[in-house]
Amino acid sequence: MENFSKKFIDFISFKKQSPLSAMWVLFFVAAFITAIIKWLNPEIPQEQKNEIFKVIVDGMFDSAETAVMKIALPLAGVMTFFMGLLAVGEKAGAIGFLSRLIGPFFSRLFPEVPLNHPASGQMIMNFSANMLGLDNAATPFGLKAMQSLQDLNPQKEVASNAQIMFLVLHSAGPVLIPLSIMAQRSIYKAQDPSDIFIPCLIATYFATLTGLIFVAIKQKINLFDNVILTWLGGITIFIGFVLWYFSNLPQEEVTSQSKIISNVILYGFVLIFILGAVWKKVDIFDAFIEGAKGGFETSVKIIPYLVAMLVAISCLRNAGTLDMIVGVIRTGIEFVGINTAFVDALPTALMHPLSGGGSRAMMISTMQTFGPDSFAGRLSCVFQGSADTIFYVLALYFGSVGIKQTRYTLWAGLTADLVGIITAIWVSYIFFPH
Repeated sequence: MENFSKKFIDFISFKKQSPLSAMWVLFFVAAFITAIIKWLNPEIPQEQKNEIFKVIVDGMFDSAETAVMKIALPLAGVMTFFMGLLAVGEKAGAIGFLSRLIGPFFSRLFPEVPLNHPASGQMIMNFSANMLGLDNAATPFGLKAMQSLQDLNPQKEVASNAQIMFLVLHSAGPVLIPLSIMAQRSIYKAQDPSDIFIPCLIATYFATLTGLIFVAIKQKINLFDNVILTWLGGITIFIGFVLWYFSNLPQEEVTSQSKIISNVILYGFVLIFILGAVWKKVDIFDAFIEGAKGGFETSVKIIPYLVAMLVAISCLRNAGTLDMIVGVIRTGIEFVGINTAFVDALPTALMHPLSGGGSRAMMISTMQTFGPDSFAGRLSCVFQGSADTIFYVLALYFGSVGIKQTRYTLWAGLTADLVGIITAIWVSYIFFPH
């Protein structure tokens, strides 16, 4: 009997399971419990009850197909090109130059990474592409950086300190101009599609700062070091300048200039890498082909991780678990007498750590229901632009190098997301009528 009790306690406490594994199991369990509750609800017509589990199962198949056909395989082409380009950049010395430039700062945030190591240049390429909203470029740069950090990792199945810091900063990292969100607002005839620009940047800045502080405390990194304070101060001033500059432009100019600047910078990197290789007398085509092979291999390697995560998330979404959570939150907020204007936008916030596509669908649904210029419509857009999808990022990046023990990465990312959500609500109450 005692043996059974011990096994049962281990079972319900997910003993010996990593945080990501435990969360993955909980997604399926929560979806099942939600479905049973809906099944037992006498107010739901029998016709709808008959479809509850069918919708969940159909979603599983659709998500598995999406992970392979619409994410991994399309990513293979982008990965192949940019991995090849990075190989050219490394031989041309461009990645080394970036590593030396950022070295004093990164040597303090990533003390495990040797000074001027290529991983530093690859990480700065990832952060730069991320800030410019160039997701297709940011992912290959990030995966290459993760592979370089894995080469330095003495425990190949356990996330290193450097990998955790990189992933948390990547997932919470700011996008300077949320172009895709502004485009969706424009489609739905918002009076000023760019009015969410400043709130988005403020929310994502605080989320990034939270992620940095969380990991720095865990890794005993001195954030009051003069070099770190100087760099963080410079980044803060730069973001402030971007806020000031774009907030003084007409909406049409914000969209057009941000598109031009982002794409010119990315193409500039491509051109500099190629011309630098010519200057260094590198055999460019051979270098590109050698690097590009790794891009395709990585794209295939991440498929199981993507399928596992996206299928679990689809069960949670299609079962209606998030809607039930929002309902409970609304009841609690109304009970304590707090303004509930933000609750209608919460589905986007709750879905965002799980699935970028799912949260985008929630954002669009909120704008369709309440209007793009409603408080809920605007807040849902700020939620969408305040951080990245931590579960997807974990599966993608750690899956690409075979990391199984993620340590505290998930909790750091979720804490950053939570601060991003709270900040988004706070700034939206300041900027928008409610």
